[in-house]
Amino acid sequence: MDTILKLILNPAIIAVVLLCVLCIKRINVLLAIIISTLTAGIIAGMNIKTVMEVFISGMGGNSETALSYILLGAFAATMAHSGFTDFLSAKLSKIIANRKFVLIFILALISMASQNIIPIHIAFIPIVIPPLLNIMNNLKIDRRAIACTLAFGLKMPYITIPVGFGLIFQNLIADNMIQNGIQIARNNIWKATLILGLGMLVGLLVAIFVSYRKPREYNIQESLLINPPPKSTEFNTSYWFVILAAIATFVVQLVTQSLPLGALVGLGIIFSCKVIPQEKMDHMMNEGIYLMGYVAFVMLVAAGFASVLKQTGAIESLVNSISIFLPQNIILTSFIILILGLFITIGIGTSFGTIPIIAVLFVPVCVKLGFNPQQIIILIAAAAALGDAGSPASDTTLGPTAGLNADGQHNHIFDTCIPTFIHYNTALIIFALIGIYLWG
Repeated sequence: MDTILKLILNPAIIAVVLLCVLCIKRINVLLAIIISTLTAGIIAGMNIKTVMEVFISGMGGNSETALSYILLGAFAATMAHSGFTDFLSAKLSKIIANRKFVLIFILALISMASQNIIPIHIAFIPIVIPPLLNIMNNLKIDRRAIACTLAFGLKMPYITIPVGFGLIFQNLIADNMIQNGIQIARNNIWKATLILGLGMLVGLLVAIFVSYRKPREYNIQESLLINPPPKSTEFNTSYWFVILAAIATFVVQLVTQSLPLGALVGLGIIFSCKVIPQEKMDHMMNEGIYLMGYVAFVMLVAAGFASVLKQTGAIESLVNSISIFLPQNIILTSFIILILGLFITIGIGTSFGTIPIIAVLFVPVCVKLGFNPQQIIILIAAAAALGDAGSPASDTTLGPTAGLNADGQHNHIFDTCIPTFIHYNTALIIFALIGIYLWG
């Protein structure tokens, strides 16, 4: 009984539960993390000043990630203002014609490219998707299939491919494992997470060919399509510089293992080649902060939260308490940890921001129970990705809804969150357990 009471009153448990409750109650994530941080520190006997000092100093752990998001947001803004994305939308409409699966395949490729090759994240969706809605309506495509397709492209590449956002995600896993006492090479992360990508592919195929294969009727409402006609359907010289900038961003970050440096080089090419006038530079940076600044700050405060949890000493106590109740069977233990990870991440809505939280909770427990580094990688990556797929507050769901609901006929919860939750969380849990068994 004393052990159970100690577990319930553990500052880390209280802070995480409070964080989830606040997020579910639609309290802003940044405020929820700060409130939960203060609560953990006060319960542990720290004064508020000390808690804030530890919190602020810990935020530096994700500074590279935050800078990457800001610069990539600016890069996405310059691509949109150059007219290049308008050009792509017009060409896509002609290529797709009346071929349903060609449309789905192209959207999957574009969303995948937005994570790795041209790392602009969800910024392409409000630009590319609305002009295609009438085509989808004519083909009677169930938009839940498109939501799953876009979610697949937004998630699978960063889980499995160490380029672009994948580099950020996998570096976060490596950094947080190292900080929690496990030495792991960064280039080994993708080898363990590859099976999670395979699971997501299975989930996508089930969504397209089984769950949402039947035609679905939508009203064609051209007046409600929010995007204006493309500025130009002709390829112009400036687009070559946009392509060069995208290639340079990809190559530089691949060679240097630094996404901020890659994004900076890409921006330098665009501005130096006059694709965007220099007088608009401040506007592009401001728009980049608008697009990605919030996510960047979530990364920072999440790292501060994890730092405070470590400082309280609650983690060691939590490890000792949980270890008593977890079964010796690694597969069953993994399942329990994954469900806990789902509970934590779905409230916050960002897989990147919750890696520090998940790592500080899971790594010590897994080490004590005899998990090897590859199995721990799978657990952290899967647990982080679980909540991101299906969370109402996640970019993975908010992005697709922003495009698919441009004519008011796509419900965020029932047409995006629930479909992605069912198909990808089920697949991720099953394939994570398979991966843990194979790496055992």
